[in-house]
Amino acid sequence: MSEHSSRERFGEFLYLTRRGRVLVATFDRGDGLNALSSALMRELTELAETLGRDTESSVIVLTGQQAFSAGADLKERARSSAERPTLLERRQALKAGPDMCAAWERLEQITIAAVERFCIGGGVALAIACDHRIAGRSAHFRLPEIPLGMNMSWQSNPRTVALLGPSRAKLFTILGEKLPAATALDWGMVDEVVEDGAALEAALTLADRYAALPPIPLRMTKQAMNVTAGALNYATSYMDRDQFLLAALSDDQREGIRAFLEKRQPSFRGD
Repeated sequence: MSEHSSRERFGEFLYLTRRGRVLVATFDRGDGLNALSSALMRELTELAETLGRDTESSVIVLTGQQAFSAGADLKERARSSAERPTLLERRQALKAGPDMCAAWERLEQITIAAVERFCIGGGVALAIACDHRIAGRSAHFRLPEIPLGMNMSWQSNPRTVALLGPSRAKLFTILGEKLPAATALDWGMVDEVVEDGAALEAALTLADRYAALPPIPLRMTKQAMNVTAGALNYATSYMDRDQFLLAALSDDQREGIRAFLEKRQPSFRGD
């Protein structure tokens, strides 16, 4: 970071580093996994909404401390399921993920996700809501939802298809297998692969190129391109929260999560 940068806290898990018109947002749960708990998602959403009113920045770099994110916090989800919320309460709670991703996608500033080690599940949904992704060489991306008996939600399917095309999007999303950084670059998931530990610096290099441009046409052009690319995104994904809720009522999803927590192979029956 430049000697002219300044750093500040934002909530419990986030801190911000401002360097001219570039802002770095780093989230850190202190465990090297950065699972997306409800508290972290709330802070990330609130940060994006706050930055939406910020006229001092042109670029926002988003990264996780040590690793990007292990995805939604399944242990937290298992605990909350034992509390027997109503169906309406469960449906409302499922807004947290898509609302977070939508808040980051709505930002007028250019957004760059710097990914090290792994980017899984909801972490992928958040990263592809950004404009660019830069990954360390050993990093990988993975969507484990369908092998766990869920469907991929957070309105991420249209974004995935836009980046990868429908065929590769199916391979990536449905099979739930690791997508190494080099393959992610070839498929269009990431824009650049760099040496491990260098993703943030590479993101800052790109950020500086954007930050040198006049901010008003930069913002307007980004908005125009996003609307062009995603004009039908909401129309084709607005029901995925309810689809997720339907899958959550199945025995297969309960079996998938139990098997994950117990570190064994699941046995699915279509129930």
